Amino acid sequence: MLQQLITGMVSLIDNFMVAGLGDESMASVNVSNYLTFVFIVIVNVMCGAGGIYLAQFKGARDVNGMRNAYRFKVLFSLLTAAVYFVLCWLIPEKMLGAMTVGNRAREEIIGMGANYLKITSFTLFPIALSSAIGSAFRETGTPKIPLIVSAAATLVNTFGNWLLIYGNLNAPRLETQGAAIATVIARYFEAAVFLFYVYRKKTNFFTGFLSLFRISGRLVKEILSKSVMMFLSEISWIGSETVMTALYNGRGGAETVAGMAAGFSIANILFLLFGGIWTVSAVVVGGSLGAGKLDEARQKAVWIKSGAVVAGAVVAVLGAGLAVLVIPAVFSNLTEAARRISLGLVFVILCYLPLWCLLNALFAISRSGGDAAMGMYADVSTSFCLLIPGAFALALLTDMSPVRMFAILKGTDAVKYLIARYFFNKERWVRNLTAGKGG
Repeated sequence: MLQQLITGMVSLIDNFMVAGLGDESMASVNVSNYLTFVFIVIVNVMCGAGGIYLAQFKGARDVNGMRNAYRFKVLFSLLTAAVYFVLCWLIPEKMLGAMTVGNRAREEIIGMGANYLKITSFTLFPIALSSAIGSAFRETGTPKIPLIVSAAATLVNTFGNWLLIYGNLNAPRLETQGAAIATVIARYFEAAVFLFYVYRKKTNFFTGFLSLFRISGRLVKEILSKSVMMFLSEISWIGSETVMTALYNGRGGAETVAGMAAGFSIANILFLLFGGIWTVSAVVVGGSLGAGKLDEARQKAVWIKSGAVVAGAVVAVLGAGLAVLVIPAVFSNLTEAARRISLGLVFVILCYLPLWCLLNALFAISRSGGDAAMGMYADVSTSFCLLIPGAFALALLTDMSPVRMFAILKGTDAVKYLIARYFFNKERWVRNLTAGKGG
């Protein structure tokens, strides 16, 4: 959670620095960063699928199994990075254009955003590697290492922004391109530190690049079967979010894109709860399942669900005060309209936070036992039957503000919860996945 807090603060600092350049600059950077966020979601699916097994192999004390799961995470994350890198260079304008249909500042956003996206595409490979290693540390109960590495990378990124966006210390003033270059430097620094540490400490799950292809074919097939369901779940979620974001962006000009982006940069700090829920579920519940302690896993699942709701409610109350203080101060260079959109978005998110924490707990616990189907059923059904049709209906039939659209559409998560609870109670997740599968 501390690592996600640091990541959220990086996003906030980035947005604060870029906001000083105006609504158009902030809009272009954040539309580009959203496309990178889609990539990160896909990589997290690959790492999450491998992580289900890595955590259970840790509980079973199967080092060879842990290494096979780690190999899967690295190989498929890097493959995803290669495909996405090609897209960012071949069709950046088309990707950005799809996110800004109807926006009054569309041409300016695409022009600045394409250059930014091409530069930041070089971060895809270190992101893939850092995600695989960092998640493996968390899944094996060693969250301090990725926390320290992320904190160091944050300092590098922040200093690079300060240096290159505005041209401090006689550096060239590169504005949005400077923000992109600083991000690239920080990401490669992060990956390099991770590699140095795992090589030097001979971490038990780690295996060198030359042995990455010495992976159990049987395990790959089984993880891929889980990752397909996880991918369908995540892609339906990110697909619906992308459709909604594109429709929001069409409601006005750069102030709409900048205001929504500023709101989500605040919300990302509050979303630190989700990372904690997923990690503790993988380690605590997954470890118990891997050790064959099924009743113990059931009891711990109850604790996680209860704690998630309470934590969501507490953070929602604290976040309301944070938003009122932070948004006017941090985003003072944005227009008043952008700040108003940002504050409204954050308040809506806070209202939904306890429900979202409970949903994340159900999904995380289920995946810790290999039940990826539950998330697929819940996400795919609500996204394609309710969320996306509803988003188009509101966009085409009303002149509703983006914040009000968001508030109404997210009400579909109540239906998602009912579907998730139904499948969760079937207890298909109460399974030991490790027996005889270490390779």
